[in-house]
Amino acid sequence: MFTQRICRALVALAFALPAVSVAGFADVLDAPADMSPLASRGLLNGVAIAGNRMVAVGQRGHIVYSDDHGASWQQARVPVSSDLVAVSFPTPQLGWAVGHDGIVLHTTNAGANWSVQMDGRGSGPLMLAQIRARGSKGELGSKEQADKLVDEVSHIAAQGAENPFLDVWFADAQHGFIVGAFNLIFETTDGGQHWVSLFDRTDNPDRLHLYAVHGVGTDVYITGEQGLVLKLDRQTGRFHALETPYKGTYFGVAGTTDAVMVYGLRGNAYRSTDGGVHWLPVNTGLQEGITGGSSFGAQGLALVSQAGTVLLSRDGGEHFVSHRPAKPAPASAVAVSGDVIVTVGALGAHAQPLH
Repeated sequence: MFTQRICRALVALAFALPAVSVAGFADVLDAPADMSPLASRGLLNGVAIAGNRMVAVGQRGHIVYSDDHGASWQQARVPVSSDLVAVSFPTPQLGWAVGHDGIVLHTTNAGANWSVQMDGRGSGPLMLAQIRARGSKGELGSKEQADKLVDEVSHIAAQGAENPFLDVWFADAQHGFIVGAFNLIFETTDGGQHWVSLFDRTDNPDRLHLYAVHGVGTDVYITGEQGLVLKLDRQTGRFHALETPYKGTYFGVAGTTDAVMVYGLRGNAYRSTDGGVHWLPVNTGLQEGITGGSSFGAQGLALVSQAGTVLLSRDGGEHFVSHRPAKPAPASAVAVSGDVIVTVGALGAHAQPLH
């Protein structure tokens, strides 16, 4: 059961009690997020670009957006008060956000208003029904293999809204992925009207947590615990494991059309220019965890650490320059809008010039 993530580097994944409805208390999946003038200064976990707008998501269902490159923020209307972890905008108007309690939110007006597409009360039974259907068709291997998978998913479904989604990425308005704890992974090809579980289609037999999913060029990558890096094989529809030099946790993945980079604990980052076949270490100069990353322009990459250090590259991640803010704060995600870098974390959103 997950507690509130203080920042992306602390996604060592502790657990909080699942939401319940008792006298005087409302289930967070049924209670709208409180409107607060301090929403942009509280814990924010994810940030994304939506056209000329920036949208950030965080604790207790708070979603804020800025139309002036992070100088000021407005709070969105959100129908749940679950902690939110990540956000993705494939178009200026269409966006998705995910988080604790298995919540998946969708917006059609650039993040001003949100609606629920799926939550943990429904995702478990949906996954179980799909796995059982595949087993009955002989798509899960032998009867013993199928029974084992059904048993695993049954346990997850029985947990209700206990497990979170930890990242979301959409390639376009129709096609997207969400990933989370214990190998939770879903795909949609119709803008979230229907979600398909890929639980049985990952090379992740230990059901390690999946922390990030992102497209780089024409490829889709997932990162997770214990050096886990997966890459989508479009012919088979399966995510295959890639070998990397590091066996610690990778919090994220970013890249340009020429290179992909994975990053995580203790300042570790690795870069590949051949689709993940070979990886070279990147000198980040950091000892703390790298918690977020984002691309900008043709060859620009920005990384942020849990201590608030921003690393900038303009050559596709071969070399980085460190930019430490005057008042560094723990950070979990970063985005670049125009000539401004916006980081979000435990102390809210902060903007600084891109130099």
